[in-house]
Amino acid sequence: MARGRFITIEGGEGCGKSTLLRGIAEKLKTAGIPAIMTREPGGTRLAEAARQLVLSPPDQQAWSPLGEALLMNAARSDHVDRLIEPTLQAGEWVLCDRFIDSTRVYQGLSGVSGALLQTLHDEITRHTQPDLTIVLDAPAEALISRRSSRGTSDVFESRPIEFHKQVRQAFLSIAEREPERCIVIDAQQPPSSLVSQALDVIHRKLVPA
Repeated sequence: MARGRFITIEGGEGCGKSTLLRGIAEKLKTAGIPAIMTREPGGTRLAEAARQLVLSPPDQQAWSPLGEALLMNAARSDHVDRLIEPTLQAGEWVLCDRFIDSTRVYQGLSGVSGALLQTLHDEITRHTQPDLTIVLDAPAEALISRRSSRGTSDVFESRPIEFHKQVRQAFLSIAEREPERCIVIDAQQPPSSLVSQALDVIHRKLVPA
């Protein structure tokens, strides 16, 4: 059985990753391509518990950047071992809201060394790398209203606008360094246009003619 494909969706807070993920999944299902949706941190029971600790720490306490990175990677290890890799080996596709690039960006900007993050990533994801990463891009200012309208906030969403500007540039830098894996899409398009553009890329890069 052919190995499934692994697609990750990255970008700043409020850029529409979840909406795009659902749209892609629906279109793939219609095309007869089995796919599951998942997210990071999360995806398994242990990883979801770690997600809660990272995004909403008790008593309004704050993790150190290194603590965040270690929790993210602990969650990722369980996610890869229990869900992502078995699904890919079974021939199904995996669509994931965030993956290693988000850790590179968020924890890297917070001060964790790139060398340490890369060591952790190499150990955890040596056999499980995205076939395609879609980076949703929009100015940080344009995403403020989207985040506000959701009525929720976590430790990352609540950070100053300057941090979110740095997040945007960091994702764009990754996409520029790895053009074979990453494609940047304008997140300010209507959802239907986003899905259509993403599917064009998926068919061009991942679906055999």
